Amino acid sequence: MLEGLNHIGIAVESLEEAISALCKGLGMKHVATEDVPDQKVRVAALEGGGPVIELVEQTSSDSPISRFLEKRGPGIHHIAYQVADLEEALRSLKASGVRLIDEVPRPGAFGKRIAFIHPSATGGILIELCDEGEAH
Repeated sequence: MLEGLNHIGIAVESLEEAISALCKGLGMKHVATEDVPDQKVRVAALEGGGPVIELVEQTSSDSPISRFLEKRGPGIHHIAYQVADLEEALRSLKASGVRLIDEVPRPGAFGKRIAFIHPSATGGILIELCDEGEAH
């Protein structure tokens, strides 16, 4: 089902500060920034010799990222895997009894469709599945 690691999502308090620190300090390249209004976040994509790093900043105090930052502070939020067919992956997981946060794909950043698996089904790790389907 999984085709490979797509990106690592990192919750940050300030995109500007995190982009500056990672680009200046580690030489990563900032390739894009996008608002995802229905998730109440701004996402910046950075490249640096491995999977894309997506920095995720809240745009509203009731964003899931806001709650994450309040509980845990900045850090790794999720690991995202590419799948060929997101609907099929979700059907298969549901049929296997895997607890899902999203039973249908929703729009994500950078033209991807995404869905999350509940951390209770993955040993406490928030897993995002994504494909390149029509997101918007």
